[in-house]
Amino acid sequence: MPSIHLIGDNAVVRPGKIVCLGRNYVDHIKELGNEVPDAPVIFIKPSTSILADGGEIIIPDYSNDCHHEVELAVLIGKTGRNIRTETAFNHVAGYGVAIDLTLRDVQSRQKAKGLPWEIAKGFDTACPLSDFVPAAAISDPHNLTLTLTVNDTLRQNGNTGLMMRQIPQIIAEISAIFTLEAGDIILTGTPAGVGPIVSGDKVTAKISQVGELRVTVA
Repeated sequence: MPSIHLIGDNAVVRPGKIVCLGRNYVDHIKELGNEVPDAPVIFIKPSTSILADGGEIIIPDYSNDCHHEVELAVLIGKTGRNIRTETAFNHVAGYGVAIDLTLRDVQSRQKAKGLPWEIAKGFDTACPLSDFVPAAAISDPHNLTLTLTVNDTLRQNGNTGLMMRQIPQIIAEISAIFTLEAGDIILTGTPAGVGPIVSGDKVTAKISQVGELRVTVA
């Protein structure tokens, strides 16, 4: 069972559900040719998809097109349902660096058939995740630079200020559907620049003030 670490806290945190928000950066929406959504696009990864810093991504043999997506991860520290935007930050324990791995070919086939995306988003190692810094250490989570490099070549470079939905709204909308529990993780979307990774690649994701995450591809 994977565990997650909140820096400065010796307690072992068992991750709950990983709730992901798709299509939250306009440039990323445009690069994939998708429509800007009227409502949040939400999907879930299982906790078994978590891969620790320094780990090895294993691309399933049913895909030939695995893409990287760097994202700010939000660790929930307090259970809540129907959380108001005004109090949403009270439920945040920390922030981390995540990579939402997507089997783009599989996702496209599933979407064309009107089927769920889980096999493209929730496979083992599909969620590389760093340790979390305490929420109090981040003065403004909506002004953080996100970058991702593959073999030292810059692929993604964005800022959380470009989110269409900011963190309080994301928490409010998700908690109206799912009760959020301590240990749950929210992935907040990715900026433009997503692309493929292949065997042998070295992937580094960084978020200013939060940290970095280094993984390789088997």
